Amino acid sequence: MNITEFAKAAGVSVSAVSRYFNDGYLSEDKRLKIEAALESTGYMPSYSARTVRSKVTKLVGVILPKLSSESISRVTEGISEVLGAEGFELLLVNTANDYNREISSLELFRQNRVDGVILLASVFTDLHRSLLSKMRVPAIIVGQKLMGFNCVCHNDLGAAYSMTKLMLDKGAKVPAFIGANPEDNAAGRDRRLGFEKALAEAGIELDKSLCEIAKFSMESGYEKAGRIFTQKKKPDCIFCATDNIAAGVMLYCRENNIRIPDDVMIGAVGDSRMGRLLYVPLSSVHLHYKTAGIEGAKMLLNEMKGSSSVHRIMQLEYDIIERESTARL
Repeated sequence: MNITEFAKAAGVSVSAVSRYFNDGYLSEDKRLKIEAALESTGYMPSYSARTVRSKVTKLVGVILPKLSSESISRVTEGISEVLGAEGFELLLVNTANDYNREISSLELFRQNRVDGVILLASVFTDLHRSLLSKMRVPAIIVGQKLMGFNCVCHNDLGAAYSMTKLMLDKGAKVPAFIGANPEDNAAGRDRRLGFEKALAEAGIELDKSLCEIAKFSMESGYEKAGRIFTQKKKPDCIFCATDNIAAGVMLYCRENNIRIPDDVMIGAVGDSRMGRLLYVPLSSVHLHYKTAGIEGAKMLLNEMKGSSSVHRIMQLEYDIIERESTARL
């Protein structure tokens, strides 16, 4: 049944049916006729037809680097909490940390009707910038900072600096580093810079033989720990870019009778549930991931109401959570 046939069945005009479904003015008599016809026919206009008329889809595209990450799920929970309360549905795309899939997902949402886009990016390329600047709807970046665009990010440099400094203040003299992809500005580059800043302030020269780049996994952390502990110089503290990496390091230590924190202190960023449950609870920096999702969603709603030529970057701060892995007296 199309709208013309339904209008005839209800005994009203097509325009009256259209006004009913788009919350327009309608007399009580016509409204009752339409509701009675809905009850008897079960008619409902197609979603696409309604959105073409109203130019509002109530859909928001959310591009995620992966689904299995606790931090990503916390961000997504914050986004859903805010947008769900406003009647929006989320279209989630998992890119599996492949920036080419981020590009194709941006293009997908640029070509198809959504009311806005939230991007949790891994890295930024010229293609990212080009597509973001051509979006027909508001786009918000969460978890990374990109000048000229609306972003909600974390103080990753400060987080890494503070965790490294905590271990150095407890007497560590031979620090090691297991970081993430340096093309990832937040988890990779900024956390490396924070680590190096703490060393520079303490007058400790960076030993590149004790620096490794890992994937975002426990297995990779385990592998990189093996490389570090086979060096001639043994570290007495290790800063890890993520809790997953740190968990792999701790497993290596356990299997090789390296005591934590007596032989080596370990600190990370993320404050995951897993880190709290490790055989030696992990000291980690708590980043406010859910808050980032909440603020990103609020920023998107504001942009939907009226796009601003002034782009806003909101940087969230952090909390140091010290546990047994750095509890050296």
